[in-house]
Amino acid sequence: MSNQPLENAHTFTLEVSNKMGVHARPAAMIVRIASHFSGEIWVTKKDGERVNAKSIMGIMMLAAARGSELTFECTPEDAPELEKQMSDLFASKFQDE
Repeated sequence: MSNQPLENAHTFTLEVSNKMGVHARPAAMIVRIASHFSGEIWVTKKDGERVNAKSIMGIMMLAAARGSELTFECTPEDAPELEKQMSDLFASKFQDE
């Protein structure tokens, strides 16, 4: 895994708002969306932990509880659609509630 920022990356931040946080099912949903894009996509939790958004183990290792802010970093060509799909997913509270 690289800790180098992506060159000319687009970033956006989303807040985890479902009661259970990012457990296995929401992690799988994040990975499923990220995997539709060809570029690199990284997720950083406020504590600085940075993982590949296409890795279910990575996403689960973030242990993102309710209220956690996750910053997504992606290549500019993927940005508009990725941000829309992730924003919709987070807004739906991962269909948990």
